[in-house]
Amino acid sequence: MAGMSLPTSSSESPVSAAPESATFAREQSGGVPLLQARSLFCERDERVLFSEFQLDIHAGQLVQVLGSNGSGKTTLLRILCGLNDSYEGEILWRGQPVEEQRETFLASLLYIGHRVGVNRILTPRENLRWSASLHSPVEDDRIEAALARVGLRAYEDIPCRNLSAGQTQRVSLARLLISPAALWILDEPFTTLDVYGVRDLELLLAEHVANGGAVLVTTHHRLDVPCELHRVNLDNPSERTVVPAS
Repeated sequence: MAGMSLPTSSSESPVSAAPESATFAREQSGGVPLLQARSLFCERDERVLFSEFQLDIHAGQLVQVLGSNGSGKTTLLRILCGLNDSYEGEILWRGQPVEEQRETFLASLLYIGHRVGVNRILTPRENLRWSASLHSPVEDDRIEAALARVGLRAYEDIPCRNLSAGQTQRVSLARLLISPAALWILDEPFTTLDVYGVRDLELLLAEHVANGGAVLVTTHHRLDVPCELHRVNLDNPSERTVVPAS
């Protein structure tokens, strides 16, 4: 199957990772981070996953969480999204406790987990319409352009149960192109993608941070992105590295 690609027809315009209606405040160096984790502690089955864990995510940053299987990567992401409350510590959104601005935080967040969140009875078009309705409706031409960019032109109206695993993953990732969220939190988003899809998703992540958004991602894939990459290793939380743009 063809990889994710930009529309080439003169009647179509490429879909940006940041919708025209969305404006992301660009934080200056040293400014207030979008998301902060302070002194997080979490254990599972009487085993400590992380303790005194600290994390700052600024607008314009791509952050990759590394770690061996069972190190707590998915647990950390679910805690930061508010889907797991089995922890101690504090989470801040734009410098304020997330509990005090839950609605604003959730409106600024797009989380895609291991389960891709695609209704297999619905078509790709219907899935994106439903996803968009959680925030604000999106025009059909934008949905079609998003599906075209992720390589699903001509599959818009086929039930997702008839799609391959990779195509279903692309339906989920098309949500990135129609979401107004400033912060993307993605758990293993490269799973089932072919080499073309991997490269185009890497470019999409870089495009989002270039537009002032932020991305937190877990993946065992070695990212090759045209932007600065910040790495955090849960096997050694004090290990923080910055990889220059490729």
